[in-house]
Amino acid sequence: MPKQHYKPETYRARDSIGYLIKRVSAMMLDGIEAAFEGHGFTFTQWVVLMYLRDGIALTPAGICRELRHDSGALTRVIDQLEERGLILRKRSVEDRRVVELELTRSGRETVEMLIPLTVDGLNKALDVFTTAEVDQLKSLLQRMYAHLEANAGNGQPAEKAP
Repeated sequence: MPKQHYKPETYRARDSIGYLIKRVSAMMLDGIEAAFEGHGFTFTQWVVLMYLRDGIALTPAGICRELRHDSGALTRVIDQLEERGLILRKRSVEDRRVVELELTRSGRETVEMLIPLTVDGLNKALDVFTTAEVDQLKSLLQRMYAHLEANAGNGQPAEKAP
């Protein structure tokens, strides 16, 4: 049985971890998105480039899963990036039904050029914390992510190991 950090009778949405994470994410995105606009990019376009650069997802389907994004909308983003010469679509050697995405040289240069915008936005958002607090926050979120990922699909959180 999981710990009872929340109780139905005292639960308020604004105190929910989910609500707080979602709001913080949205507010950070607003600031970073505005910075990207001046460079002719959306944050979603940049995320696609970063996922390819870092090997997080290399297919449109994989990127959709990671972003939890609509496949039709993502296809338009990929089309835009391909038209700009930033990515290439290729058929998989292992399975011709699968389309793989690859950064072009220009795509790699572009993503590297845009990283400072995100770094600046993150640093502004985290300015109220010490370095140790940022490290702790990242550690806690990574632990929460790993816990949720390990238990995805079974509907139950894992029992804590003794």
